Amino acid sequence: MAIRAKQLDVGLPFGIGRISFVADEVQQRAAWSLYVELETRVAVQPLDDDTGLLREALNSLYAIFGITRGILKEAGPEVADGEASLGPIAIRVLNDGLRPFLSDWHPRLKAHEAMRPKDVSELDHERAWDDYAAMRAALAQLQADLRVYTDMLAEISGAKATGTANSA
Repeated sequence: MAIRAKQLDVGLPFGIGRISFVADEVQQRAAWSLYVELETRVAVQPLDDDTGLLREALNSLYAIFGITRGILKEAGPEVADGEASLGPIAIRVLNDGLRPFLSDWHPRLKAHEAMRPKDVSELDHERAWDDYAAMRAALAQLQADLRVYTDMLAEISGAKATGTANSA
């Protein structure tokens, strides 16, 4: 079954703003791949309060860079038909959304992890960190922003049939 192009008007987080574009079949397939990856990760799924480690969340978020690069490379230059197309949007989400979060929190958490006594679990050590609550709050905000992006991917791919994606 052929996929029909869709006209979209979407609001996006991370300072990207409102974008109107036509998503063709190549963009729709790439959007589906990105959607599946994001929807099944801590990127948009809550981190379990009892067992979720911030380190695991950072690792999962970092993996999105390689995954996105791979999907965009496989899709080819057709996903980069101007700024208002999936390729440039995905790259901006990485550079303007994920990169600042990871650049801020990765070294801070790493420094705290280096001080963990051998007889203290990783989870207990994380919870004792002075910045634990602040990082959890920052992660929750990032997840909310990524939810807007993931909803847009769902709409482009046809996984969510609505008129427009959520506004940022």
